[in-house]
Order: sequence, then structure tokens, then C-alpha cells
Amino acid sequence: MEYFIGVDLGGTNLRAAIIDTDSGEILCQRRSLTLAREGQEAVITRMLRLIEELASEGDLAPSEIKGVGIGVPGTLNIDQGLILFLTNLPGQWREVPLQQIMQERSGYPVALINDVRAMTLSEWVFGAGRGVDNMACFAIGTGIGGGFVLNGRFHLGNGGTAGEFGHQVVEIDGPSCGCGGRGCLELYASGPAIAAMGVKEVLHGHTTRIGEMVGYDLNRITADVIVQAAREGDALAAGILGRAGVYLGIAVSNVVSILSPQRVVFGGGVAQAGDLLLSYVRRTVRERVHVVPVETIEFTTAELGDDAGLIGAALWARRRQVQPKS
Repeated sequence: MEYFIGVDLGGTNLRAAIIDTDSGEILCQRRSLTLAREGQEAVITRMLRLIEELASEGDLAPSEIKGVGIGVPGTLNIDQGLILFLTNLPGQWREVPLQQIMQERSGYPVALINDVRAMTLSEWVFGAGRGVDNMACFAIGTGIGGGFVLNGRFHLGNGGTAGEFGHQVVEIDGPSCGCGGRGCLELYASGPAIAAMGVKEVLHGHTTRIGEMVGYDLNRITADVIVQAAREGDALAAGILGRAGVYLGIAVSNVVSILSPQRVVFGGGVAQAGDLLLSYVRRTVRERVHVVPVETIEFTTAELGDDAGLIGAALWARRRQVQPKS
């Protein structure tokens, strides 16, 4: 058995767990609030504390833990162990050598990976991607990320940046995105985008239960509220999810045409809408893709839930030790 600690650096929560990377089993885990507004040093200190707590508890000796993998919600250079920027954390953590800092202060070998690439790896090894050599993964939440496997190899591209599916242009004259581009998928199908569509409909006074469900407090309208309203038969809420699903389907069509995967896996909080969203994705792909055999591609939801990032980060730390350049 090979034990590694996986860490998930989220905008709201920090999570860390000891993972048996032979089986994907979580032995124990800890969490704390990220409190990113307090600055990167405070966040790093919290990560180190979680690692220390895990290493000192349970039946494992600290020496049995072989390393630490950290899943990070942003752009990295994994070869240099460098965070380039985190768009959704205060200060954006530009050019932070997190790998070196964590190695020096924790005493363990450390590897960094984008959080959705970590999810992709864990779903391929232990989850919804088992048994295929070609797979694409979309994570739909606060943002939209992705990752893919090609010819039986986890593909990371230049510095680990391959798979930014959320920053495909789906509207050529669309609004500005936080990435610096315009008309990106995230602006149309992410959780905040879906919530913003709900807010707009309530403000315009259209017939819907969305406002009533939150006591007409527009700040409480989230993608989860839209999904719940749609499940309860609200036609306008269902239409919002359908519109997001069409845009997501356009992006999936691009990926399918380029990569021709055997399986497309959807994870993240918004994917919990199920067919309220994904039926539109599948229909759009069938309508738009004619150059690859769409009928042979499986579209499915992720299996590992919130633990996927932790497991994937630990798997990546193991792979970096065995194959440093993989």
C-alpha cells in the first residue's frame, strides 16, 4: 500500500486526507475554512496544520506517508511547482512557489496539480472513467474546468494547463471574462452564470417561483435554487438550465470533435442537475457533431463526489515520484 496526503485548496474550504493510492480509500481527513481574505501566508499555515494533524493521528507512522499532492483552483506550472494565478482567491496568488514552500515547511515531497485535473485523474482511475483509454471530464461549479485522458495517458499539456474547457469561446461577441477573454463558456453555464440568469428573470417580473423560494432576496439565488425550482416544475427555471445546457453542449461538441473520447464525465455541483442540464448537452452534441461517431460516446456523471479532488491530488503526488515528467 502507498499512502499519500491529498489536499484540496478551495475558495471556501481547505480539505486534506490520507489516501491509500492503491485503492482510493480515504483513511482519515480534516478540513478548515480557507479564509483566503486573510492572505496566502495564513492559508498556507492552515494547510500545513492539516497535514501535521493527519500525519500524527491514526495507525500510520509519519514515515509511511510518502508525499503530499495539492489540488489548486487555478493556473499552474506543475514542472516548476509554481502557482501562476488563482482568479477566485484574493490577491490571485501570482507567481507563488507553493511546492517549494510546502516541501520546506512540511518535510514531505509535494506536487501541485489543478483541482479539476486532479478530479479527472481520480475519476479515470477509480470512478466514472474506469476502463476507457480516451476520456474528457468537465467540472461545472463556480467555474468550469476540465481534463482529459488520451490513448491511456493522463494528458496535462504545457506545464499542466491542458483542459481549460471553460474558457472556450462560445459567443464571439460575448462579454468579458475574468480570464481576459470574451464570450467564454463560464459566462453562460457556470453556477454563477445560471444564478445570474435567475436574478435577471426575477427582476424582470417574469412568472417563476425562484424569487418566492428565497424570500425575494436576490443574493440568495444560486444555481441550486434554480435546479430545485426546475425539479418542482418551474418552466422558467427549466428554461434557464436548458439554455446553459445548450452552451455547454457547444463546448462539449468542440471537445468531442477534437479528441473523440470514448466517455465524457460531468462533475461539480451544477452537474447534480442531471438530465435537467445534460439532456440538452447530449442533444446539442448530436445536432452539431457529424465527423466522429457520437453514438459510441458515453455521457455520464462523476462517481467520486467531493472526494475526487483529494484522491486525485494524492494520485498525482504518487505519479510525480515515480514519473517526474509524466
